Amino acid sequence: MSDMITADLVDLDLSADTKEAAARALAERMVALGRVTDLDGFLADVAAREAQMPTGLDGGIGIPHCRSEHVTEPTLAFGRSSAGIDFGAPDGPADLIFLIAAPAGADDAHLTILSSLARQLMNTEFTDALRSAGSAQSAAALIRGDEVPAEGATEDSVAASAAASADAAAANTAPDVAEAPFRIVAVTSCPTGIAHTYMAAESLENAGREAGVELVVETQGSAGFTRLDPAAIAAADGVIFAHDVPVRDKDRFAGKPTVDVGVKAGINRAAELITEVRGKAERGEVTAGAGAGAGTPVERAGESGDSYGTKLRKWLMTGVSYMVPFVAAGGLLLALGFAIGGWQIASAPSVMKHFSWTEIDSWGALLFQIGQVAFGFLIPVLAGYIAYGMADRPGLVPGFVGGMIASNIAAGFLGGLVAGLLAGAVVLSIQRIKIPPVLRGIMPVVVIPLISSLIVGFLMFVVIGKPIAEAQKGMTDWLNGLSGTNAILLGVLLGLMMCFDLGGPVNKVAYAFATAGIAVQSPSDSAMKVMAAVMAAGMVPPLGMALATTVRKKLFTETERENGKAAWVLGASFISEGAIPFAAADPLRVIPASMAGGAVTGALSMAFGATLRAPHGGIFVVPLIGSPFLYLIAIAAGVCVTAALVVVLKSMRKPAPGTTATAAPAAAAPAAEHKQPIAA
Repeated sequence: MSDMITADLVDLDLSADTKEAAARALAERMVALGRVTDLDGFLADVAAREAQMPTGLDGGIGIPHCRSEHVTEPTLAFGRSSAGIDFGAPDGPADLIFLIAAPAGADDAHLTILSSLARQLMNTEFTDALRSAGSAQSAAALIRGDEVPAEGATEDSVAASAAASADAAAANTAPDVAEAPFRIVAVTSCPTGIAHTYMAAESLENAGREAGVELVVETQGSAGFTRLDPAAIAAADGVIFAHDVPVRDKDRFAGKPTVDVGVKAGINRAAELITEVRGKAERGEVTAGAGAGAGTPVERAGESGDSYGTKLRKWLMTGVSYMVPFVAAGGLLLALGFAIGGWQIASAPSVMKHFSWTEIDSWGALLFQIGQVAFGFLIPVLAGYIAYGMADRPGLVPGFVGGMIASNIAAGFLGGLVAGLLAGAVVLSIQRIKIPPVLRGIMPVVVIPLISSLIVGFLMFVVIGKPIAEAQKGMTDWLNGLSGTNAILLGVLLGLMMCFDLGGPVNKVAYAFATAGIAVQSPSDSAMKVMAAVMAAGMVPPLGMALATTVRKKLFTETERENGKAAWVLGASFISEGAIPFAAADPLRVIPASMAGGAVTGALSMAFGATLRAPHGGIFVVPLIGSPFLYLIAIAAGVCVTAALVVVLKSMRKPAPGTTATAAPAAAAPAAEHKQPIAA
């Protein structure tokens, strides 16, 4: 680690009072040494990582870190604060701050060294020595693991740390009792895979030694991972997952008592997790389907913080996010079919019976019928993946079954929502039943799909299906009856929702409402007006910010002006996330201005009677829009309103130099994470 931290990268009198200021102060030292090429770009990457999960840890430690293309070599900077800085740790401010910068393509050797530091931070002798270090040279040497010059106390601390490690290794042997020890295998991982992954592993291993259990950890970090020995997994009495990203090859752990929590719980509550998994093993509680790989917000046992409302929102958004690609593909195919073959293409015979390579109508019918098939999956996919978000892979079968029933009985979008929630709840209830060991192997494959599908099917067909279908029909009739002032007010509301959180839950609700209306073979004119208003409003925020950065460049930083250039394309493509960098930097000005512009556009689109059958496409599907010229006027009006308001608000109170530049690109990473081009 000698090349990763030097005395020049140590500040023992860090005067910053916020985590952003602390990161900037330490990053400036990296810039001075040529380790970071773009200060603002690097700090944006740090902020984006911090937004995923606070990096404060119990014990007065803050460990902001990220991978960044602006880093030339793996670097570590250390700061010590006398007043303490809030990094979001449960026990209060941090006085020891480590800023870790890893290049986008950092090699495994350097990342392994960084993981060693992360493990050291769980050693109180090491952190106490850093708090008592009298010089930057001593602190740097201590972190590197070198001999500490002229710091007797620190040397003693290092020696004590080494002795403690040796004692711990000796203590890792099996207890001297005849009974075999309780065995646990664990997996830890975090989004960046540099720090929290290894700190959770160290904490679990230490807690395991203190509890007298055999505990082996697989760290799935950025430096890669070495798989646990299959024999160790087979012999394990319980499993602990402490992760914030999906566990790789999770099927290996199927059929074991499992505790599934976030990575910070592995750091802060390791002893409790061990107690919890032992209790599950004693009660015979096996999480059926524990081996199912998932990147969804699966309900995590023992994870505090999320209210039921938050969990419900995550479950619903999981279903919507999986549904949207079907909406986009099916809707665009239907729209292209209409564009090529005209509205009468809906009544064309099956292309299996008649298809001519030289007839344009045959190609229109082909596109339309493929789109119909894609649209047929919407409600089953929505229900299936809501259940998946709740109960992992065992929820898929009853979720899809319930969703298909909802589709068949005309329960529509509402039926899909209810079916998904029912399926997830039924599977979770079955999983809590104590199962004899002989049946555990067939539970996720046979028993759970059979029983849950039977229960969900019965409820959907016999109990709640008809009332939901009537409610869906009532909502459709209400939508079809909207006209005049009511339609314009609906346009205002949808415009506000689309621009409130730029791709967040509120945006997704508005988008899902619109797509549900056109997800039928013959959508009503009112439903297509709603879809047009939603897409138009979703285009306004990025286009408005792009215009503002063009007409009043001095109000924006260089980074924001560059983001503005990209926002032209993103906005034109109906990707609302193009405005996120601006909203992250200055939310009190950008978001209200965006909402005002979106409301204007939504109202005008409804007033002009513009219609849209395609659920996506931006300006690229303008030829498929009813009243396209007026539609473009509605978008232009909203864009001008947003740009004008942003300029006025920023002119009234210009941000302090450097503040906007640092925060502006902070949300660029979240924006880039939307793989499908949706505004929701």
